[in-house]
Amino acid sequence: MNPFWFAVHGIVLAVRTERNMLIHLIASLLVGLFCWWLPTTTLENLILFGWVVLVIALELMNTAVERTVDLVTKDIEPLAKQAKDVAAGSVLVASGGAAVTALVIFGPYLFAL
Repeated sequence: MNPFWFAVHGIVLAVRTERNMLIHLIASLLVGLFCWWLPTTTLENLILFGWVVLVIALELMNTAVERTVDLVTKDIEPLAKQAKDVAAGSVLVASGGAAVTALVIFGPYLFAL
């Protein structure tokens, strides 16, 4: 099996086992539907697509950090908790940025309806 399929397997595993990944994918689908339904520009769609990719990628990295920490220690270690919290924080920051961007882009179109 080549590295591409290992990567695909990792994404599928995260989707199947991580609740937050599923939430992000549903949010991504909603963004796509709004982009299709509203007369957004190509630039706006690309900006939103960039946020979607960033949030999904960070969620994958967060999952990798959590699994690695759990592999290294089952004990409650302050540094292990910090690593998990910081990784989760990166997803939260990106998700917040994505949400604000979506509101700024979709808001005027929705208010015009």
